[in-house]
Amino acid sequence: MRAYDPALDAGDTGWRDEFCMPPFEGDAGAPGAAYPQVAYFAGNSLGLQPRATAPALQIELDRWAQMGVEGQLSGPRPWKDYHEALAGPAARLVGALPHEAVIMNSLTANLHFMMATFYRPEGRRTKIVMEDIVFPSDGYAMASQARWHGLDPAEHVLRLRPREGEDVLRTEDVVSTIHELGDEVAMVVFSAVNYLTGEWMDMPTITAAGHEVGAIVGWDLAHAAGNVPMSLHEWGVDWAAWCNYKYVNSGPGALAGCFIHERHARNTGLPRLAGWWGTRTETRFRMEPTFDPPPTADAWQVSNPPIFAMTPVQVSLDIFDRIGMPTLRARSLRLTDYLRELLTEVIEGMPPGSLQIVTPEEPERHGSQLSLRFTADIGVLADTLRDLDGVVADTRNPDIIRFAPTALYSSYLDCWRAADALRRRLD
Repeated sequence: MRAYDPALDAGDTGWRDEFCMPPFEGDAGAPGAAYPQVAYFAGNSLGLQPRATAPALQIELDRWAQMGVEGQLSGPRPWKDYHEALAGPAARLVGALPHEAVIMNSLTANLHFMMATFYRPEGRRTKIVMEDIVFPSDGYAMASQARWHGLDPAEHVLRLRPREGEDVLRTEDVVSTIHELGDEVAMVVFSAVNYLTGEWMDMPTITAAGHEVGAIVGWDLAHAAGNVPMSLHEWGVDWAAWCNYKYVNSGPGALAGCFIHERHARNTGLPRLAGWWGTRTETRFRMEPTFDPPPTADAWQVSNPPIFAMTPVQVSLDIFDRIGMPTLRARSLRLTDYLRELLTEVIEGMPPGSLQIVTPEEPERHGSQLSLRFTADIGVLADTLRDLDGVVADTRNPDIIRFAPTALYSSYLDCWRAADALRRRLD
């Protein structure tokens, strides 16, 4: 395997200094002991903390201590309006208009909120089309929604699998299935980037196919937000939901995001789960008995936003707003391509079939993730990489380890350390 070239990082530094990089605390004799920090490849599971987060949280804690309830309506940034400042940056993150995005709840809660409005099975049109290899929570949510409407998920939730011997779905197979089902499809819901394989689905094509048969199309952006550039408004996506604790780096269990296309958001008569924070800003504190939603994504809120949970999201979105997704995407591809090249060199020196990259190679089909399939015990291997080499990645049973070189804070040295560690451990 080639040697590490320091010029790579010197000419493409990223924004690593803006993040708290976990220290490597391995044994003094361990191969990774020469490095003071871990090589962190788990940002697709939990992103790292921006250095600006703690000071920003302290400001709000101090306001609470000094102002009490007066902080709701007074000061430079009253809490009652706090969430409104997040709409624009959140919208730009996913390619939406400001009135189409809202930060609220958690991801799975938002899936249910969206389906309460958009999954309305009737007559022949009852089926949900989704992928089979999906994060379990999505599968549970779709099945429970079918049951909520008195339907059997085994019949009304269609889960698509890749072809025999393949790891990722083909767009043409998804589209043909939607067209074959036709007016039986009520809703199409896929993960924009598959959590296991790292495949980035062809969102515009699949969205168009769903609309051609009269279905609602939603997307889970858990592994796409902050990872790949999207244009949800332009593509005509009906709704989407995402978490902010992975690539967006807003902390464990961070508040999530929602997108509702303006053709729906403008319709204040849509059925929805309602709460007082979903009423118009100008009338919210009048405590009126009648629900009066604004013609924006804000209408899907139900509760007073948790300020201490919103602050880390604000800090993270500010970073994305300042740098921009095009710049981040370009660096993401450079890092991922470099890691793939190194891993290919490692694979060439190993017995056939002992290590395989399952993430598609084409740039338009992947984000900042390479999923590797091993014949070795992935639990033992991942522990060894972490404890002895300072390389942090995560496992997905039975045989996948995921490596996510993150544009904001990963380095070329991190990528080289990961490939070199695998070369040594699998030799």
